Amino acid sequence: MAVNFTVFEDFAVVKGVRIGVAQSAVRYKDRDDMVVFELAEGTEVAGVFTTNAFCAAPVHICRRNLEKASPRYLLINTGNANAGTGPKGFKNAELSCAMLAKATGVTAEQVLPFSTGVIGEPLNMEAFERGIPAALDNLSESNWARAGRGIMTTDTLPKGYSKQVEIDGKTVTITGLSKGAGMIMPNMATMLGFIATDASIPASVMQGWARKLADKSFNRITIDGDTSTNDSCVLMATGQSGVTIKDGTSEAATIFAALQEVFQVLAQAIVRDGEGATKFVTIDVESAASQKEALDVGYTVAHSPLVKTALYASDANWGRILAAVGRSGVQNFDLDKVQIYLDDVQIVEDGGRCDSYTEEKGAAVLAQSEFTIRIQLGRGDMNERLWTCDLSHDYVSINADYRS
Repeated sequence: MAVNFTVFEDFAVVKGVRIGVAQSAVRYKDRDDMVVFELAEGTEVAGVFTTNAFCAAPVHICRRNLEKASPRYLLINTGNANAGTGPKGFKNAELSCAMLAKATGVTAEQVLPFSTGVIGEPLNMEAFERGIPAALDNLSESNWARAGRGIMTTDTLPKGYSKQVEIDGKTVTITGLSKGAGMIMPNMATMLGFIATDASIPASVMQGWARKLADKSFNRITIDGDTSTNDSCVLMATGQSGVTIKDGTSEAATIFAALQEVFQVLAQAIVRDGEGATKFVTIDVESAASQKEALDVGYTVAHSPLVKTALYASDANWGRILAAVGRSGVQNFDLDKVQIYLDDVQIVEDGGRCDSYTEEKGAAVLAQSEFTIRIQLGRGDMNERLWTCDLSHDYVSINADYRS
């Protein structure tokens, strides 16, 4: 059973964004599986995508189209990743863009395609013939909640969040959706993220912001250490609120902070809904010599099957954490400076078992549904935070049965 988190159904609409949702049977029957975002003319769009060398055809096309034209539509299907499908898959992804472009009077380069689901299977183009017109028929500013359900695969719950801030007496709205529950690891994960705001953000600022926001959210989560072929995160700014952001101003800082909250909530929701997850775990690595060192330590702990299964069992086998820190690749480790905590319970002091630690204290922390593993390296002033979950029997069952 997934870790509980709030399901956001009461979304604030973003001026300049309409969403259509349809049942097209790409893979699933009798459920929403195709989503179209319509963006007001002039909307600025920036994207961050997977680093997997086998990235899917729609990822290639998204990157290309973002360089060629100002996007007007996003086209998302679930159930089929259109990855590992060769030239035919690329042609099908291009065809899907052309189909939506023809139906809406824009160019194919103004459509950004996104796919998620099973790898290596041909895309069902008849589903697009059904789904595109059906989605366009119900375009609405209020379709965020339905779209959140329409992009799910092994997710158990839709994931979305809204945030509003006041700038010079005007309301700026940010609303976003994410999906993902497995094959989650930077950079990025089997995840999709769509975040829109009605602020006006200059094109020169957008891509830098998108990268920074993703790096501290979607690129700080891991469930199983697998980086997907289809990960995509898109930031859209319609400019319809009447608020124009200038980089370096206090107003820009306010909007960036609000966007960061939305990005992090959506990223954490993926971990909370991790396949078979029962624990939501924050890993803080403190006093590292560099960012890379901090992340190497954090991800080594987060990816360790022995650590993750101990977390699932609420087994305070802290030696597994210590061993993971030790094999993280940090050079010239001074073990006498290492401190490790479970929440406020210190388990390792100056490289050895803390005198005040007891098994009962450790087990009590691990029995909670949420807790923090804090690792102090004593090597510098760099701190990093990431989020992960435990590894349960259900994770194996879900992935063993995924294509059944």
